[in-house]
Amino acid sequence: MSERYVMAIDQGTTSTRCILFDSNGRLVDVAQREHKQWYPQPGWVEHDATEIWRNLTRLAPEVLRRVGAGPEQVAAIGIANQRETVVVWDRATGVPVSRAIVWQDTRTAQLVEELSGEEGHDRFRDRCGLPVSPYFTAPKLRWMLDQDPRLRARAEAGEVIAGTVESWLVWNLTGGPDGGLHITDVTNASRSLLMDLRTLAWDDVLLDHFGVPRAMLPEIRPSVEVYGEARTVLPGVPIAAALGDQQAALFGQTCFSPGEAKCTYGTGSFLLVNTGTEPVPSSHGLLTTVGYQIAGQPAAYALEGSIAITGSLVQWFRDGLGLISSAAEIETLARTVEDNGGCYIVPAFSGLFAPYWRSEARGIIVGLTSYITKGHLARAVLEATGWQTRDVVEAMNADSGIPLTTLRVDGGMTADNLLMQFLADVLDVPVVRPLVAETVSLGAAYAAGLAIGFWPDLGVLRRNWHRAAQWVPGMAPERREEEYADWKRAVERTFDWIRT
Repeated sequence: MSERYVMAIDQGTTSTRCILFDSNGRLVDVAQREHKQWYPQPGWVEHDATEIWRNLTRLAPEVLRRVGAGPEQVAAIGIANQRETVVVWDRATGVPVSRAIVWQDTRTAQLVEELSGEEGHDRFRDRCGLPVSPYFTAPKLRWMLDQDPRLRARAEAGEVIAGTVESWLVWNLTGGPDGGLHITDVTNASRSLLMDLRTLAWDDVLLDHFGVPRAMLPEIRPSVEVYGEARTVLPGVPIAAALGDQQAALFGQTCFSPGEAKCTYGTGSFLLVNTGTEPVPSSHGLLTTVGYQIAGQPAAYALEGSIAITGSLVQWFRDGLGLISSAAEIETLARTVEDNGGCYIVPAFSGLFAPYWRSEARGIIVGLTSYITKGHLARAVLEATGWQTRDVVEAMNADSGIPLTTLRVDGGMTADNLLMQFLADVLDVPVVRPLVAETVSLGAAYAAGLAIGFWPDLGVLRRNWHRAAQWVPGMAPERREEEYADWKRAVERTFDWIRT
């Protein structure tokens, strides 16, 4: 009998990947293609949704060829996607009306101030769990509709439709203009500013306030459920899961119980803690979001701290400053010095996310003296990720009432041992990396496999999880608190740089 696999489609900010996992949750093979990043104006970030779809049509057959397998050996497809990136396309032709607006984009900053009004950015937190921010999808949709009155009229008639990237991919996989499914899952919908967290449905008050027609929005479905079968690329294979990438990582890290937390370190970094079947409101700048929902069961909620710039700070250090030639070199350079020399880098390139939510903030380097070398700067780059994580953990502990005891980590930056040790030091808890570091993809695969019975239950998924490495705290408490106080002072200096 031939081996059967679950395929994860990991559609990320910089690339799309198709990954095959076997019944033991082992990564068998992966195919990957990058897509172009468009920066038409300062603060604007766009993707070509057609390019992303075209890449997927090539990647799925490619990864099967690499392992000598056919489509009949794929038991199910699970999708994890970059969240809050919005695609609007013509229902009849399948052609996007413009490039997708990416989650990092800040063009809606002024619009967000108008939409927040006198009640402020937290006016809808009780309803949707989110602050009014350029980060989320509703302001992006509103901005697109405001640019062209004809587009709004077509949206109200349902002639043009919208969704985050998983909606776009599912629609195309299931037929596109010829009957494609227009759906989204609860995790992606919970990032829109348009869904009621408790009813898990589009909310009339929010739709009216943000001026988004219901007719253009997808149907909200559970994260773990057979939505339908693919009609192209992998015909006949069930599409059985969709999750926002960070919720997929929570699932892949098997954080199925309240209090269990993970942080994914990529372009940005995202720390989520499972809070159980009731949403926990945040009074410390975190997001209340849906962690996942298995069909027929209550949703599992999470608190999230989103950090905009972590891995991309290393990329800037490489490409913008030219101080290293590869991302991996930053650890070597940082190890040429014992500490940061009093230098801190706060990477508020497009504002600050959790727990500050200051869209007008901009990045700074403080503490510069003639003593500072590129080694100190490299160390400050890595330490910025640690301190930003500490900010989020402090807020999470205060909101949840359950102090963090262990942090499970994943993503490309976890290969940096100096950074992982620094995280353990500044958080004062063990930091654990799993054997399979690709937990976003693994979570999408786990969810799809669970939906079709490829894996029978959550217990089996837990038993598949294995620790690969662990770092324990070693920093003196006095030094930890002194340096954290310096970091906080540096952060305050980024505020109010952009005057709206």
